[in-house]
Amino acid sequence: MTRTLLAIGWMGCCFAVACADEPNPRATEEAAIRSAVEAYVTTFNQADAEALAALWSPEAVYSNPISGDQVMGREAIKNQFAGIFAETSGIKLTATTNSIDFISPNVAVENGSAKLVQADSLLEASEYTAVYVKRDGMWLLDRVTEEPVIEVPSNYEQLKELEWMVGHWTDQDDTSTVTTDCHWTRNNNFLVRSFTVQIRDRIDMAGMQLIGWDPAAKQIRSWVFDSDGGFGMGTWTNKGNRWSVQKRGILPDGRRSSAVNIFTQRDENTMTLQSVNRMVDGELLPNIDEVEITKE
Repeated sequence: MTRTLLAIGWMGCCFAVACADEPNPRATEEAAIRSAVEAYVTTFNQADAEALAALWSPEAVYSNPISGDQVMGREAIKNQFAGIFAETSGIKLTATTNSIDFISPNVAVENGSAKLVQADSLLEASEYTAVYVKRDGMWLLDRVTEEPVIEVPSNYEQLKELEWMVGHWTDQDDTSTVTTDCHWTRNNNFLVRSFTVQIRDRIDMAGMQLIGWDPAAKQIRSWVFDSDGGFGMGTWTNKGNRWSVQKRGILPDGRRSSAVNIFTQRDENTMTLQSVNRMVDGELLPNIDEVEITKE
């Protein structure tokens, strides 16, 4: 989409550079370019195509990453901006400079990210590289390349009702302590629950559980693995603050197991767990009574 990609892929403007001797002129010029980025955003948001075009060098080139087309020179750039503002009124630009490197005293490269929004709705996002040249004491934008930011999907909306599990939890009695640490993975696509079972001063077992969203079955699933070699899978359903997990697994010796684990959230720092309908190779086992688990 040329109108938005051109608007995002820029990040340069004229900037007068003082010629007086400075202890660190490079740092001074880097600060100047960062200020220039802010000035460019302000000018864009005023929808002044001619003023924006003046912030590019006469030979400036913008390359569209999708079409491969190039917009060359101030006049062509001005026409592009005029079309953008005529087609999409009320668009606003935001930008973040990530780094600035000086290739020579007269050439600088800026890397950053930018977003184009309209009425609080995101239209485009990109990561860009902008080359500046200094002419007659002025920094001018000369070349721009960019790549659209690919939005990574997140299943947070489907999993957020389990967010109360995040944290460090402890269940203990006179002889044993079970600790569980729960956190989100990147992009909030899974909850990771790492657990340790300690009998007096000895670690008896440890393991990890992943809780995620199955988009095909449209339900919450979990996968658990323990240090003895056992593993299993569960499906989650809830009624209010009560979550039932239908579990099936394989024990370290190859026997098949199943159970229903029931988590109940009492408050922000307290939950209970009980296990019912427990079976191993078709043999019914006693239920495990409800125990209280607290968050530290």
